[in-house]
Formats: sequence, structure tokens, C-alpha cells
Amino acid sequence: MKKSLLALCLAAGMLSALPAVSLADVNIVPQNTTAAPAIPSAALQSLNWTPVNVSQTQTIELANTGQTLKVPGIAGPVAAWSVPANLGELTLTIVSEADKTPSVFAPNVLVLDQNLAPAAYFPSSYFTYQKPGVMSADRLEGIVKLTPALGQQKIYLLAFTTPEDLQRTTKMIDPAKSYAQGAGNAIPDIPDPIARHVTNGTLKLKVQTNSSSSILVGPLFGSSGQASVTVGNTAAPATAYSAPATAAPAPAPASVSAAPAPAKKAEPVLNDTETYFNTAIKQAVDRGDVDKALKLLDEAERLGSTTARSTFISSVKGKG
Repeated sequence: MKKSLLALCLAAGMLSALPAVSLADVNIVPQNTTAAPAIPSAALQSLNWTPVNVSQTQTIELANTGQTLKVPGIAGPVAAWSVPANLGELTLTIVSEADKTPSVFAPNVLVLDQNLAPAAYFPSSYFTYQKPGVMSADRLEGIVKLTPALGQQKIYLLAFTTPEDLQRTTKMIDPAKSYAQGAGNAIPDIPDPIARHVTNGTLKLKVQTNSSSSILVGPLFGSSGQASVTVGNTAAPATAYSAPATAAPAPAPASVSAAPAPAKKAEPVLNDTETYFNTAIKQAVDRGDVDKALKLLDEAERLGSTTARSTFISSVKGKG
């Protein structure tokens, strides 16, 4: 992350963990949300966002529990998830399983910040075919790494397919070939099955926390008058979006609690301490380590710093 650390931009470079895919295979710029279908805010707010707990896998059968979103560029039902954003960096594994027909749902995933503003977009080409394993079926799979900006309590994921995707297919591997490869035998010369793309399918989402991420979701610094949305609280301020009351609240993990906003001390921090944090923030931004700079900013303000935020902002703008 050495480029473009502007406050409202997203930090780039997230493909290193994608399984069985090289950077040359997938050329995705997730910050280019203009490539996604334009979805009115009212339509997004009408969805029932399903909470997903960390370290648990959420499965959605689109034919049974998919939701309708009548927007040009979206075909068939959609899946809508809300994810805790106050636990640090996140790794999301998104899987679309193929059936025996064979057919498969080709997912596109739009990431939105806590105010339902588009932050990143992963088109269907990002989700690549993975052959079956002992505990897994033929599938399209993608790994997404996100860093929610400070102060957010939720971010949102919308999965859908498009009319263009329905015109395409996915080449799978014949089970006999897969077995031969695993056993080290000669691979038989037989045709591979072709899965057509459909509007229904089985989607799975697993959310994990991690220490190295690459896409910053949401603005680095919000308006001081805009309150954060608390996880599970449906009574949000008018300036922030809250999931509809019909959506079940996401229970907080037993070992993690939502951290309150840092309270400044009545007395100003010592000059030496102020200087130490300001210098450390500048150095972190110069190295392109925005995560480290944000943590330093958070700690400095917790101790009562009045200049750390302006130092961070000026350093970020200087790198833009």
C-alpha cells in the first residue's frame, strides 16, 4: 500500500491470498465501484441484511431465502449480509457451490460502508473455479480482505449476478480427472463438464479477523456530528443507516466487545508524548503503513492528543 492514501479512497493490493490464481489471472480494481450496477439508496435500505458472526459460515440458498432487488444490471435474487466492522481487519471467504446439473451462480460482490455507500466491487471474474476436495464441492470462490475505517460498527456485502453472467459458463473438471490427479495416475482423456450460470444457487460466507489487510472500507474520518451505528442496535440516528428491524441482530462474539469511542482526557497530553505520536504517525504514513498510523492515531487520542488527527490528515494528503 504505497499509493493513494487519500481520506476517502481505498488502499489497494489484495490479491495475494487468492487461492490458485495469479495476479495475471485476475486484474481487478476493487475501488472502481462505478463498474457495479447503480443501486438507489432506498432499495438498499429495503433489504433485510443477514448478520454474520466472525469465524462462522453463513449459508444462503438463493432459491429459498434470496431477496428481490429490481435494479437494471442485476438478475434474479440477491444475498445481503451485515458484518461486524469494529473487530479490526477482516478476511472474507465467499463461495458459490455448483450443483449436479451442472450449474452455478456467478457472484458479484459489492462492499458498502456503514452508511450504505459503495466502497469496493468484486465482479464475477474475481471468483474463480476451484475443483472439489474431500470436504468441498465444485465451486466459484474468492477471498476478500477488508480494513473497516475507525468508528464503523457494521459494513455490508451484497452478492448478485448479472444478465451478462447468465450468458457465460464455467468449465469444471471431471471427477475422474480430479481423482487421477490426486492419486498421481495418468489423467484420462475425457471431456470436462460445463456448468451454465443461473440465477439461483448456494452461497457461503465465512468471516475471519486477520492482521494484514488491504482495502479500507469507509472514510478515514467522518463528520463529528454523525453517530456510529452500534452492532445489533436498530434505532440508529437519522444520519446513519441501521438494518431494518426485521433483521436479526448479530450477537457479539463472547471474547470481543464493541469498543467505545476514545474519550479525551481533561488535561492535555504532555508535549513529549504529543511529539512522539506525531512523529510515529508521519513515519508510518511515509512507509505506506496506514493500519499502523491509524492505530497510533487511536492511541494518541485516547491519551488526550489534540494534534495527532491533524498530523495524520496532513501526512495522508502529502502522500496522495
